[in-house]
Amino acid sequence: MMWKEECGVFGAFGCKDAATLCFFGLYALQHRGQEGAGIVSYDKKKFYVVKNKGLVSEVFNEENLKYLKGKTAIGHVRYSTTGSHDINNIQPIYAKTSFGKIAIAHNGNLTNALTLYKELEELGALFQSTIDSETILHLVSRSKGKTVVERFQQSLLKCDGAYSLTVMGDDFLMGVRDPYGFRPLALAKLGSGYILSSETCGFDLIGAKYIRDIEPGEIVYIDKEGVQSHRIPKTVVPKQCIFEHIYFARPDSYVFGESVHEVRKALGRRLAQENPIEADIVIAVPDSGNSAALGFSEESGIPFEIGITRNHYIGRTFIQPEQKIRDLNVKIKLNPIRASLEGKRVVVIDDSLVRGTTSKQRVAAIRKAGAKEVHLLISSPPIKAPCHFGIDTPDKSKLIAANKTLEEVRQYVTADSLAYISEKGLLETMKAFPSTHYCTACFNGNYPLKVKNKGKLTVESQKRIKLYERKR
Repeated sequence: MMWKEECGVFGAFGCKDAATLCFFGLYALQHRGQEGAGIVSYDKKKFYVVKNKGLVSEVFNEENLKYLKGKTAIGHVRYSTTGSHDINNIQPIYAKTSFGKIAIAHNGNLTNALTLYKELEELGALFQSTIDSETILHLVSRSKGKTVVERFQQSLLKCDGAYSLTVMGDDFLMGVRDPYGFRPLALAKLGSGYILSSETCGFDLIGAKYIRDIEPGEIVYIDKEGVQSHRIPKTVVPKQCIFEHIYFARPDSYVFGESVHEVRKALGRRLAQENPIEADIVIAVPDSGNSAALGFSEESGIPFEIGITRNHYIGRTFIQPEQKIRDLNVKIKLNPIRASLEGKRVVVIDDSLVRGTTSKQRVAAIRKAGAKEVHLLISSPPIKAPCHFGIDTPDKSKLIAANKTLEEVRQYVTADSLAYISEKGLLETMKAFPSTHYCTACFNGNYPLKVKNKGKLTVESQKRIKLYERKR
């Protein structure tokens, strides 16, 4: 599959070499974005900033990590769901305000960003980037709240959509999730300090002890006195992104209260229950299909085999912005193992099917390697609607399941059979929360909130981006 990812955020407070901890945390979160990375640190005197295009290992080195002084830092890895590839759009973003310096790193997407952008421009706001995250910074700087928490509470009531934030000020660190809780964010302890991360895999690398998830609609304020919990004064039913479990999060993470690996195995078992099939081996499209393939094998009794090998020195194809680059990466990244496939009836487990072009290439390659039959089974329901909450999915015209019948999709990808897990089956595998607490809009188009800039945001913001870049 070829999703365009959202982003990853990380933060450290009261920790020696906080920027280095952020570096390792962002390294663990690299799968969430590969276009750019940044860290802002604070040493009770000033902010220090390093950010650039590229991978975490390319942006940071021993020299610039030493430059990032202080016991507080936040970091960000980026895929551009909004805004161009200009270096000014790389987060964290920061500014000096009437209540002190502040820096923000944002995972998600504001669905009313264009409306806010226009209103703020008319009030005289000067934007340094073309990302929706900067609107939050402008709203907070203009708020009349008496404390930084009140400023965020007031400002975020004006923001629709998805946001998991790490926020750093002169003497505090905050973690924030929007009331729907679309994107994950977790809290951990490290010595006498605290860590925030989009996923718990960011804690493991540095030895931080997971405490809990930040709750939907919660603002966690961390300072020298410890941790305080506040709420955004808006009550809605949480709608956590189901695709964090299906694809985005690392399998060694705990997201929304559950092990990603165990959830994916459960999806594979349910897929086998719903789609009994006769075959010789089960293989996964690595790496995101591995856990589901194991579950399918356990449930069906069909032996699991390594049928495709992955070149780990190329990034996830969906993160590459250009279609031609993605197509080339598909060929470079994964290669069938002939010895495993030749003469076999093969079940191929993948996490999702979006455009269909990657699956078509994969099925053809498996047949070329000698497979007698190729049965493609997908551990998510058909993707029929775009996401507006932090994942830059294609528009509906490019989503194959939204425009073709199941049989037409099967014919297009040239599989002997094609099946998806049911939406009911998917939701019944989730144990930590009721099924109503997950966003499934990409399957059914039932968005949990009205998307004010729907159909306009991309076109209009691109015009603004081009004008902005010409001025620069």
